[in-house]
Amino acid sequence: MGTRLSGRAVAVTGMATTTPAGFRTADLWSGLLAAEGTLARAFGDPDEHRGIPGFACRVPAGATGHQPALGLGKLGRRLDPATRLGVSTALDALADAGLTDRPPGTGRAATGRFAVVAGTAFGASTTVEAPERGTFFVPMAMHNALPATISLAAGFTGPSLAVSAACATGAVAVGEGVRLIRDGVADVVVAGGAELLTERSLAGIGASGALSGRSHEPRRSARPFDADRDGTVASEGAAFVVLEGLGHAARREAREYGRISGYATNCDAHHLTSPSPGGEGAAECMRAALADARVDAADVSHVNAHATSTPVGDAAEAQAIVAVFGPHRVPVTANKGVTGHMIAASGTAEVVASLLTLAHAVAPPTANTLTLDDALEIDLVMGRPRALSPGPVLSNSFGFGGHNAALLITPTPPTPERP
Repeated sequence: MGTRLSGRAVAVTGMATTTPAGFRTADLWSGLLAAEGTLARAFGDPDEHRGIPGFACRVPAGATGHQPALGLGKLGRRLDPATRLGVSTALDALADAGLTDRPPGTGRAATGRFAVVAGTAFGASTTVEAPERGTFFVPMAMHNALPATISLAAGFTGPSLAVSAACATGAVAVGEGVRLIRDGVADVVVAGGAELLTERSLAGIGASGALSGRSHEPRRSARPFDADRDGTVASEGAAFVVLEGLGHAARREAREYGRISGYATNCDAHHLTSPSPGGEGAAECMRAALADARVDAADVSHVNAHATSTPVGDAAEAQAIVAVFGPHRVPVTANKGVTGHMIAASGTAEVVASLLTLAHAVAPPTANTLTLDDALEIDLVMGRPRALSPGPVLSNSFGFGGHNAALLITPTPPTPERP
């Protein structure tokens, strides 16, 4: 049975990332192709007494100072660093889409159908952890500061929504942006996530037992699906995409990177940190995303896995992939060996990586993975990039709390469709 696109696809017309690999999407793609890890010293020497690991994947120096005023005067300078990072990356995505200035039309009415969906897991940690509480503490610390400030900076008066689904946040933000366009509420949505590490948040992740303890070879500590994997590497960053209804994109002759054709999210309702046995919830989420797009599993060319390198998480995801696609049937790759786990930003960054995979018809290798776990019956891309057949890409994201999200990304048809 062949693919039958539902006709509810949404165009991706802009994208931007600020990751440990660099300030640009081109930096991210180069790092993924080269399978070069980005691990660096985090907050000085490891402090076992306070539970602070010595290493993490950090954004390049100066990233949080990028566009410090953001056109918002004093408010822009008072933003929490995580919010500033997210807002500047979102504005870069809008610039990439050709929407830096107010959209064509008259005044604010023209921006009423332009929306924002953005999220973070830890929130404005630098502000919350600071000993002093100034006049702007509440607007700086609140979780909706990120979407609210993007709306302010861009002049968008449509819906401005904050989402928080732990490690699935970035994917859920994109998916809920797709819903807004499908439901006729918005023509354009900028969607994504942002995260910055602090000593306390890094120590908290370490206390959960999720981090790799491979201190003797830290640059190879994140090794998705590897037989010797022992945990993830904490990271930070921001990633945003610009979503547009097909009619709106066609009218302004916008460039398309690809389309989001399917979206699903669910919850394992099993455990706060562990996935459901056998990856049952993840498998159901993937099936729902395929059904939403009306795409058959056999037609998917590639899976961009969540794969954090934890023993339990990777095993559950591999079992879910096999349940949906069959053993060794679809090429799988994972990005976190290069970027680390950027928490709320990971899902959107992996959507960007999936779009680039479509554009180049190449799957990057999975960094640091030398020996695939024998118990995992997946076709993992290892060692070198692999050429792919044209076809949809499925991007997975899973988070603490049992949050699952899957996005089905399809190429733009060679001949533009009439919306």
